Amino acid sequence: MILVTGAGGQLGQDMVSCLGQRGIPCMGADRSQLDITDKSAVDGYMARCRPQAVIHCAAYTAVDRAEDEPETCRAVNVLGTRHIAEACENIGARLVYISSDYVFSGEGTAPYETGSPTGPLSVYGKTKLEGEQVVQALSSRYFIVRTSWVFGAKGPNFVKTMLRLGREKDRLQVVCDQTGSPTYTADLAPLLCDMLRSGRYGIYHATNEGFCSWAQFAEEIFAGAGLKTQVQPIFSAQYPAKASRPKNSRLSKKSLDEAGLSRLPPWQDALRRCLLSLKEQGE
Repeated sequence: MILVTGAGGQLGQDMVSCLGQRGIPCMGADRSQLDITDKSAVDGYMARCRPQAVIHCAAYTAVDRAEDEPETCRAVNVLGTRHIAEACENIGARLVYISSDYVFSGEGTAPYETGSPTGPLSVYGKTKLEGEQVVQALSSRYFIVRTSWVFGAKGPNFVKTMLRLGREKDRLQVVCDQTGSPTYTADLAPLLCDMLRSGRYGIYHATNEGFCSWAQFAEEIFAGAGLKTQVQPIFSAQYPAKASRPKNSRLSKKSLDEAGLSRLPPWQDALRRCLLSLKEQGE
């Protein structure tokens, strides 16, 4: 049986769905069912369900708010991850830890390799890196999976925000000097299943193929949804945000190639499928 933490989030929901479709016994736990910041709660929960593996999707992801709530962010992303890692090790379970492109500083234009020097710019990025370090220190069988710009048909995300704003406004200002790869949760979830089955432990980068700026992403969203909203590209310095973001979020997928794991489809194709799914849901 596989346990998915953060099962109420967009990746967690697709993860539980994917495992179910593959006939893999699983259990999803959201924050109301499992408070990962409570060590005794984690130990008790894990002792009762005794999963063979944990896909740890639970995280504090409010990047700007984390600048004002560093301890709350650290409690979830670092302490909570420590509790999960320790409990996994106690019962012999494997661990998949979902990390982020925000562990990097974003300098240059070359895609980051899994072994590239880290240098997070924000509280959120620092806590995700600390979570990685906790997993490496405590776990004997782990996957650390860095992804970026996650979107899906479930839960709040950039795609849904752009669709809402695009229906309200004729023109939107969107940042053009941050480059990365949008990642569809419905594509990422099957890859995580394949990764777990492979037994090829280590650090991975997993995003949909291709790179774009947030402004280019927004333009593609509007075009795919048939909205005539115009995108006005602006620089990061013109957009008020408490947390600094990496300008280069390109991630190399060599880690997937070397492990014999398939790369994800192009982000444009993923967006098309997500928009179709949202339309079917009436969103």
